[in-house]
Amino acid sequence: MYVWLRFARMAATTKSRGSYTPGEESSLSFRCLPTDIDFNWHLNNARYLMLADVGRIDLFFRSGLFALMRRNNWAPMLGGVQTAFVREVRLWQRFEVVSTIETWDGTQVLGQHRFVHENGEVAALVLTTAGVYDRAGRRFVPMGDVLRELGYDAVARAPSEAEKKFMTSHAGLRSLARQYIGQSGVMNASKSL
Repeated sequence: MYVWLRFARMAATTKSRGSYTPGEESSLSFRCLPTDIDFNWHLNNARYLMLADVGRIDLFFRSGLFALMRRNNWAPMLGGVQTAFVREVRLWQRFEVVSTIETWDGTQVLGQHRFVHENGEVAALVLTTAGVYDRAGRRFVPMGDVLRELGYDAVARAPSEAEKKFMTSHAGLRSLARQYIGQSGVMNASKSL
């Protein structure tokens, strides 16, 4: 089940939290509810990604990207995600999801979502790679063009070593996934080596 009530709360408070500029952090507060847990009584791994979605969409709304995408018939497309779980979030614990746009290169944007306990400890880190797809043009839009249309004069920073490794790993996994295209889902073992 998706986190619709949390999404609605985020959307309803967008204006009161002000605009978002790439490079800043955006924070949303949550509590781990009985609908969020697995049999270990902690935040379910799928729920991390759903709450990261809420954080990402918050950035879309507050930066003006959502309105721009609607005007231009563009769509946000998540390309890949990697999650590192460091500490558990137990039932009833409060935590924050801190979301950022870290950097971009060409049509690819790198995002980050930190799940942070009240005491400041990081519970999990989610890295994402995504893009903005132009449905009419059937292409991804260069992020520099997107940012200019939003009125931002931001310059991408060089990715960190960890970010480079994530993007390389993602590219390798994407290449492997493409080997399944047109197949029944069973890949020739020799192709994967």
